[in-house]
Amino acid sequence: MRWWKVAGLAGLAGVAATGAVIARAERKRRAYSADEIRARLHDRVAEAATTPSPSPEKPE
Repeated sequence: MRWWKVAGLAGLAGVAATGAVIARAERKRRAYSADEIRARLHDRVAEAATTPSPSPEKPE
């Protein structure tokens, strides 16, 4: 097999694997109810409010 065929097949396998990962994440995301999403967002906002943000460093 020529190298370009191997590279093409590897690229095709990479695209298929990426699509499978994205589809799995989308199914997991859609499994949440609206109330669960709202509760998670409230938790994230509360956590962000209690965690101090790092001060930006001044360039010298």
